[in-house]
Amino acid sequence: MTHQQAVPVQDSGSREARRVAVASFVGTAIEWYDFFLYGAAAALVFGPQFFPASDPSISQLAALTTFAVGFLARPIGGIVAGHFGDRIGRKRMLVISLLIMGMATVLVGLLPTYAQIGVAAPILLVVLRLAQGVGVGAEWGGAALMAVEHAPPSRRGLYGAAPQLGVPAGAIVANLVLLVASTSTREAFVDWGWRLGFLVSFVLVVFGLVIRRRLTESPLFAEAARHRPARVPLLEVLRDHPLAVLRSVFVTGASTAMGYIILTYILSYGTAEVGYSRNALLVVVILTSVVQLGAIYGLSGMADRYGRRKVIAAGAIAQAVVALLFFLVFDTGVFVLALVACVVAVITVSAQYGPLPALLSDQFPTRIRYSGVSLGYQLGNVVGGGLAPVLATAIFAASGSSLLVGAYLAGMALLALVAVACTPRAGA
Repeated sequence: MTHQQAVPVQDSGSREARRVAVASFVGTAIEWYDFFLYGAAAALVFGPQFFPASDPSISQLAALTTFAVGFLARPIGGIVAGHFGDRIGRKRMLVISLLIMGMATVLVGLLPTYAQIGVAAPILLVVLRLAQGVGVGAEWGGAALMAVEHAPPSRRGLYGAAPQLGVPAGAIVANLVLLVASTSTREAFVDWGWRLGFLVSFVLVVFGLVIRRRLTESPLFAEAARHRPARVPLLEVLRDHPLAVLRSVFVTGASTAMGYIILTYILSYGTAEVGYSRNALLVVVILTSVVQLGAIYGLSGMADRYGRRKVIAAGAIAQAVVALLFFLVFDTGVFVLALVACVVAVITVSAQYGPLPALLSDQFPTRIRYSGVSLGYQLGNVVGGGLAPVLATAIFAASGSSLLVGAYLAGMALLALVAVACTPRAGA
């Protein structure tokens, strides 16, 4: 498949392309703010609040497992949104996904704890986490395709990175909110301070909805819609493009695994096992995310110039090396070294993550593209991001060695390298 076949040459105008990219960034940042806020809260307070146990490690593992539950729901959101996004349009699904995510997040902030309503508390928490997963799963495919399909042909890597930029932006805001909330006493933060960030989501969602309702539909979808749409896009994806889905899973999995180790796992591991303060690690995550914003932007632009496959492959090789060294540096307990380790690691992540929407879009024809990219990307997030904090916790608990966690991340990177090497050169 040639690049022209995968993404027909059609420029809807640079001004509209920029507006869509900005809207994709803002909406995705809001959704990822919600998602990361939950992850940070799961690492810091959800254990004793919703899963009290005599062994703190069991309580912590239970809390992090609810974080993984959200990832299990993401393919469901991606499949449902992909079906309707390929049949009725990308724009409508973006509005619906933001509503689902925002409502679930606000309700988490209002949820009573185990001490107040017993076992119903963790059950309701899991239900709301599932709703968050559905919302994010529905979000990404639409945001990525709106940006890519509006973009000038020679800049699809850069414009397609707009929703990827929303990830570190959401992490920055979420951790800033937690950092401000944690300036209260430990007891106040655990009792009610953590709830403030979830309740703030209501205002952010309203803002995001106003922006998204003003967008125009993808011009490539509008052109494809003139012809008969696929009756069940997912079935066509699985029948005609199963290898493209499989490649997408493994290309996505490596960067998300390393990313979620940095953004969530180190918050619990670093405080419990290494001795960092909670606020020190929140600052590390915030500063690392600032670096990631610049890295995604710069490396996605390089992908347009030198080829997406080359930049992603280089990032996977670098991740494999850095992963083996990461915990040797992080485990020193020195704040500056922890920051350096996370910054270097997140640059390897950015090289893979930024150009990903454009690479995945190239693998599927327009009429089934939403379903194809959503399925591959969301399954990759289950294999990579969702399981990474839980697997890392389990690996360390079983072996007592953080180096084995690094080996797991290196192995994921090598799988991504094989996957990208097998990806056709469309848009390379």
